[in-house]
Amino acid sequence: MRYSSHSRNALLNLTGFGICVALLGAAFYFEKVQGLDPCPLCMAQRVAVAITGFFFLLAFLHRPASVLWSRMYLLLLMLGGGLGVAVAGRHLWLQSLPADQVPLCGPSLEYMLEYFPLKEALLNLLHGSGSCAEVGWTFLGFSMPFWVMIWFFILMTIAWIGNYHLPRTRRDEFLE
Repeated sequence: MRYSSHSRNALLNLTGFGICVALLGAAFYFEKVQGLDPCPLCMAQRVAVAITGFFFLLAFLHRPASVLWSRMYLLLLMLGGGLGVAVAGRHLWLQSLPADQVPLCGPSLEYMLEYFPLKEALLNLLHGSGSCAEVGWTFLGFSMPFWVMIWFFILMTIAWIGNYHLPRTRRDEFLE
């Protein structure tokens, strides 16, 4: 059975959404079942995964046929993925610091959101804290932020393949 490139693009967007759902499911598994408490940067990475997944779902449901919409979804997906890479990169940097250079632990995310202005809470969140420097889980010698960053690169590749090139139309086939 031959699939059209339009179906391929929709399938790639659905795959990206599925990966985001699986990543969020894994995050909640590690938190609720394995007992790993997420640090502020872990929470920010979850938000970036959710944003990216939302845009993948929109692109899948909309199935854009124009260059403008296709590139708009690509831009949104790259922004979500770029945010995720930046936060995961900051997290990895904090984990690589010597113990004497790790920032002090600050207030919890809930406290910051309740008592700080939103801008200040977000800046403190992205700055990270001492809890972000702790490595509570590794796989093949790499910490969770490393693997999250790899998944963001994979998601950005899927977004590029699925949304940069437009599906072929009947008019294109007629002109060949």
